Amino acid sequence: MPMTATEIETLIRAALPDAQVSVEDLAGDGDHYAARIVSESFRGRSRVQQHQMVFQALGGRMGGVLHALALQTSVPDAQG
Repeated sequence: MPMTATEIETLIRAALPDAQVSVEDLAGDGDHYAARIVSESFRGRSRVQQHQMVFQALGGRMGGVLHALALQTSVPDAQG
């Protein structure tokens, strides 16, 4: 059964409580999503490490229940 955007967001927020998360269903099929995650937890980490943190938050669902997830990760701006 496909995951919902809300389920993806909930899992990410559980692992990264300070994160600002937005998830979009790209194809309307529950299988292809894009997520933008902004978290202080990413500071000082490479883009690969940031993405690994998100995949870890999803608890092994990538490639199974969740077919495709395009990620955009970043740290909060210094101004806000």
